[in-house]
Amino acid sequence: GPGGCVSEVRLSPRDSWRRKVDAMTAETIHATLTETRTIHPAWVRVCHWINALAVLVMIGSGWQVYNASPLFGFTFPRAITIGEWLGGALLWHFAAMWVLVINGLVYVTLGIATGRFRRKLLPVTPGAVFADGKAALTFKLGHDDLSHYNAVQKVLYLGIILTGVLIVVSGLSIWKPVQFQVLTAFFGGYDAARYVHFAAMSAIVTFLVVHVSLALIVPKSLRAMIAGR
Repeated sequence: GPGGCVSEVRLSPRDSWRRKVDAMTAETIHATLTETRTIHPAWVRVCHWINALAVLVMIGSGWQVYNASPLFGFTFPRAITIGEWLGGALLWHFAAMWVLVINGLVYVTLGIATGRFRRKLLPVTPGAVFADGKAALTFKLGHDDLSHYNAVQKVLYLGIILTGVLIVVSGLSIWKPVQFQVLTAFFGGYDAARYVHFAAMSAIVTFLVVHVSLALIVPKSLRAMIAGR
């Protein structure tokens, strides 16, 4: 208008919001999304902690059962076993076994039904495993996005699921060698099934050591399994 006056432009709430969004950096947006999105749904967290407790009880009681008839030239210290004696250890072992089996069935069923296993664990290729494994050994493997599993994690999680199946099946063949004689024969007999069961237990213990170590190295992964994000 006359006198060169410039009229004031009022922004609508929508335009104001757009400007604010445009002003945010890509890093800020990524951090905000990472902080608010759910990484592990409630059913994953519940199954995880039930499974953790059941596995620890099975390992401790299993070591006491092993001590009653060792396969090798050593036994486990009583301080880290559960059950005090063979009968007590078996009671603990069977109780934890049913918790582990039922919880495992719920976890696997939901993992397949919801598509979580397909999204999180597949695909996995030898090349990706080699590349991520090399990065992990040189401490260059990133852990910024907890919602994404790298190839090494995929292999470990798939492997531990299969190991869980193996330890349950071999355990059944040891527990009821007559009723499950087909399973017992599949493993090569009762004694051979015990060695398979011990090997599966050793693999699970190794996995737990690595799993807990990584949780301590990357604390936010532990927080995500407790709070979900």
